[in-house]
Amino acid sequence: MKLILEQVEAATDLIRVMTFRPATDVALPDYTAGAHLEFDLGSVGKRSYSLIDWPTESDLYTVAVQHEVTGDGGSRAMHALRVGEAIEATEPQNNFPLIDGDKPVLLLAGGIGITPMISMATHLQKQERPFQLHYTGRDVSRMGFTETLKSEFNNAVSFYEDNRKPLELGQLMSSLALDTLVYLCGPRGMIDAARNAAVEAGISEQAIHIELFTIAESRDGDTAFEVEVSSTGQVVKVEADQTIIEALEAAGVDVMYDCQRGDCGICQCDVISGIPDHRDVVLSDAERASGSVMQICVSRAKSARLVIDL
Repeated sequence: MKLILEQVEAATDLIRVMTFRPATDVALPDYTAGAHLEFDLGSVGKRSYSLIDWPTESDLYTVAVQHEVTGDGGSRAMHALRVGEAIEATEPQNNFPLIDGDKPVLLLAGGIGITPMISMATHLQKQERPFQLHYTGRDVSRMGFTETLKSEFNNAVSFYEDNRKPLELGQLMSSLALDTLVYLCGPRGMIDAARNAAVEAGISEQAIHIELFTIAESRDGDTAFEVEVSSTGQVVKVEADQTIIEALEAAGVDVMYDCQRGDCGICQCDVISGIPDHRDVVLSDAERASGSVMQICVSRAKSARLVIDL
């Protein structure tokens, strides 16, 4: 789609709320809570941002972009857009959907991870379905939408500041009914801690749904390894600073993927031989222990070679 930037507002010093209209008279496609748009930022590449849907209905698309000073340029490119400029984007996609039903829902957001949770809270409120929204950040000055969240969702929303009033994850998860559906969105550290606390409290891993707001990064000690495509026998070297997907695409292999964060599951493939180094958040502990599947957008190898089935 071609979209036109209609309006820009500041939610905090670093967060810009950006509203887009269609470039033509055709209505924008509908979407479900948790959906995102992928914007084409030219030389920077493609970046995804969650759609925000408040109880006040709108026929436009709204996203929020936090400027990441040490990021790879995506947020800078978005912040550089000016009202009236056109940009290409995909139609809405959803790798983080709400499950229908009547089970209670816990929404836990860290930092800019609040954005998909707003649409989820809006949807759940319209359904009159029980939910809690917990929003945590370093301090309130960096947390966007706090006043609007209070006015729209009242007692369903709670706020926490790492520097003053930190969230006690164990206490929160232990207070939930065991059939609660848990949705987590934010940085990796928060996701891992919250997921572990939920499992320890007796919440099923199948009830925990995750979206990360960080992309894969290399780690100290990462080394090169080889990946063999079982169907063709093609062997591709993955450098220390490459992902498996990047190496495969550079070698001309067609790969299906989306998030590149290890949370959507679209790039999952079977492992025929070798030992994966799991770095995703979508696999269960049992799946990781089996070594039989992996997410090739973020995970690597502990063995010199992996043989995978694409």
